[in-house]
Amino acid sequence: MSLSVLSRKEKERVIRRLLIQAPPGEFVNAFDDLCLLIRDEKLMHHQGECAGHQHCQKYSVPLRIDGNPVLLSHHNVMGDYRFFDYQSKLSFKFDLLQNQLRDIQSHGIIRNETEYLRNVVLCALKLYVSDHYPAGNCNVLRKTIKNKEFLIACIEDHNYETGQCWNGLWKSKWIFQVNPFLTLVTGRIFVQAHFFRCVNLHVEISKDVKESLEIVNQAQLALSFARLVEEQENKFQAAVLEELQELSNEALRKILRRDLPVTRTLIDWQRILSDLNLVMYPKLGYVIYSRSVLCNWII
Repeated sequence: MSLSVLSRKEKERVIRRLLIQAPPGEFVNAFDDLCLLIRDEKLMHHQGECAGHQHCQKYSVPLRIDGNPVLLSHHNVMGDYRFFDYQSKLSFKFDLLQNQLRDIQSHGIIRNETEYLRNVVLCALKLYVSDHYPAGNCNVLRKTIKNKEFLIACIEDHNYETGQCWNGLWKSKWIFQVNPFLTLVTGRIFVQAHFFRCVNLHVEISKDVKESLEIVNQAQLALSFARLVEEQENKFQAAVLEELQELSNEALRKILRRDLPVTRTLIDWQRILSDLNLVMYPKLGYVIYSRSVLCNWII
């Protein structure tokens, strides 16, 4: 169905659905492409603002305020498209299309024991992220649910190489209640990659985690929490790499005409030929060269 025959409400639903489906790092590209099709600047601007707000929450879009990283999520949403940052004590709107902050306002927060614990956990988490991520960002938020205090730790790192036809995102979220002696940590690790050089391939992998932590004091809790995150994310990374390796081997076996062993070792055909003192005729040389290319490609 052509977009020209849709009603305005139907167009709004289609535009928003397409923009929300944009992979991480590709929202602006998707918006620009839709602008060429829709040719309604007012409609696109409104839908772009709404979908951009949801995109920021879904993929933990990072930005910086006073040099400190801030991760946007539904946990620091205030309403009216505003976010709140505990570190700078500022609320703001974020224009994803222009990549800029708007309507910044200052707020006060209650400095209680939970706030001090939040800062201690943030320091421990920053040390972990700086050791394990090339350009990672992290943030720790506070939230009160039914008069119970919770801390929410978020981690994000990405590599957007649109010019090389691929984008990748790693993010995780960890939540635990501030209890006197024991707390339950629930987490979710999420990886998404998009390859679009010769094919349009989307990869999404996630894992849910539940672990208990004993609480002695704030410093011990922060260090134990950072160690827990490190352990779980290392396990997840190893499992993902192993699964992708097996998937690669399986795909290669399906491509080959015969079931050949995949040794992932380079065969030096020139040395073998020299040892056997073979005479290289043009046709023989072509056959051997083809096998050499195949073996190099298998690696």
